[in-house]
Amino acid sequence: MNPTDSLVACLAPSPHVEADHPGICALAERVTAGLGDTRERAVALYYAVRDGFRYDPYNIELSGRCFRASEVFETGAGFCIGKATLLAAVCRAAGIPARLHFADVRNHLTSPRLRAMMGTDEFVFHGYTELWIEERWRKCTPAFDRRLCEKAGIRALEFDGLEDSVFHPIDLSGRQHMEYLRDRGSHVDVPVEDIFRVWGEVYPGMSGWARQARGGDFEQEARAPAA
Repeated sequence: MNPTDSLVACLAPSPHVEADHPGICALAERVTAGLGDTRERAVALYYAVRDGFRYDPYNIELSGRCFRASEVFETGAGFCIGKATLLAAVCRAAGIPARLHFADVRNHLTSPRLRAMMGTDEFVFHGYTELWIEERWRKCTPAFDRRLCEKAGIRALEFDGLEDSVFHPIDLSGRQHMEYLRDRGSHVDVPVEDIFRVWGEVYPGMSGWARQARGGDFEQEARAPAA
């Protein structure tokens, strides 16, 4: 995102950040009812999305629909980009400027099935959300819900509205977890064409993802280390 992009653009609905979707607007209103402070509202919305919508990396199809906030809202699950987009949408609906940020990461604890499907443990264009709180952009990552984290033995990411909330480098047992490789910048909406172009370069088997993902259950695959 260009530094000159206005906060107005980060409050408006966009093709994937559907801040005018009736259900998303209702969720934003319900979660923030009685909360007047921007930081409190942002934190409440973060947890509503983090834990209210299941993380599902197999919820990827190549039409781009999986990037839309409404898709995650209606199905109750999504992968990192979809959940980040939903968080951006509910925050915009609540009057909090929100945008998307992308980075390439290496997930050392990804499941064997997902790694085989992707052909790597590198996740290109991992998505998270940035919220404008107290005159600064604050990073927050709503991807992994608490239930998944507890099952996998990784730290659930907390967010207080002031400190950035990004993935931990190690899990609860000291295993290497998430490694940030390169930054892809901030965007008002999902850069779908760029994502598919780069994915096509990095993941030669991408055309078969839908077939390979069928029946996958990442939560069942997640395992904490043996005691």
